Amino acid sequence: MAEFDVSAAVIGTVIGAGYAFIGLGAPVSGVLSDRFSSRRLILASIGGMGIGFGIVALSRGLVSLAAAVLIWGCFASVYHPAGLSLISRTADARGTVFAYHGVGGNVGTAFGPLLTALLLMFVDWRLAAGALAAVALLVGLAGTRIEFEIGAAEDAGETGSIADELRKTARDSRTLFATAFAVALVGVLLYGMYYRGLLTFLPDVLAESPALRPFQLLDQTVQPAQYVYTALLTVGIGGQYVGGRLTDRVSSTTAFFGFFAVLAGLAAAFPFVRGLGTVPLVGICLLLGFFVYGTAPVYQVVVADNADEAVQGLSYGFTYLAMFGVGALGASLAGFVLTHATSAVLFFLLAGIAGLGGAAVLLLMRL
Repeated sequence: MAEFDVSAAVIGTVIGAGYAFIGLGAPVSGVLSDRFSSRRLILASIGGMGIGFGIVALSRGLVSLAAAVLIWGCFASVYHPAGLSLISRTADARGTVFAYHGVGGNVGTAFGPLLTALLLMFVDWRLAAGALAAVALLVGLAGTRIEFEIGAAEDAGETGSIADELRKTARDSRTLFATAFAVALVGVLLYGMYYRGLLTFLPDVLAESPALRPFQLLDQTVQPAQYVYTALLTVGIGGQYVGGRLTDRVSSTTAFFGFFAVLAGLAAAFPFVRGLGTVPLVGICLLLGFFVYGTAPVYQVVVADNADEAVQGLSYGFTYLAMFGVGALGASLAGFVLTHATSAVLFFLLAGIAGLGGAAVLLLMRL
């Protein structure tokens, strides 16, 4: 911000636009995943994200920085539809594989920023961004050496003209939304609103809690809320694993409903537990981390169970449009509530959103 002479609001807008591209590009990426090899798309996604970070390292102004972040967002949007459709088409124990996939994601979410922060203690931010680009490119190169069996759906066939492809996509979309997938998508959307509404401002809510207020230690400001939030993300690793493995043992819709019920209960209980002291507050935060991240592999299996194999990529494209695109409204909703009301109102609202998600899953069970 100092080097480019811009405010935090401007940088936040640029980053937000990059994240928006993940959701907005997901349906297109889903169509590509049904037309071309998911393996190649994943490698292109990793390489493209690496190039995006490389341009960040070379940027000399706001325009080039924004372009780099948008390039990163475009290529990042390719990953989930391609990766998840690859798993759903090729894995025998889908839930277990989704679990390991989610664990990897949470490890990156929890420790990636930490390792980057440590790197920034010793090198300039441009070198740090360049290091991230190098890691991505090395991972992409390593991916070309990995061999695995693929199903018939992964053998990309010939594609027609653009007009033909658009008509086919429209036809596939109409067919997809005429099935139980449409109800499953409502559940995913509500989960996305809960997820983003909870996590966006949770560090601020925790910092305002009497038990976790910042304090001075040896001339340094210690912020316990940040450590609790990191612990929440770390516990999410276990949640991802348990959620995925659970769907190999019980119905995915049963697991989805159960997780929604727990999330609703935890959100409703949070305002009361918050005032009981440090241990109860930390405990409910860890439970929130476990169950909010444990829901991810569950809904991924629910989507796979309610979409035909031929349109798995398209189904995950719409899924991540709902999750990252529409679900991001949860952050705006949370900000509005915290501005005009209290955190207690926000958590009661989140409980209601989870309750609606559970109702959608109950409807899905009856279809």
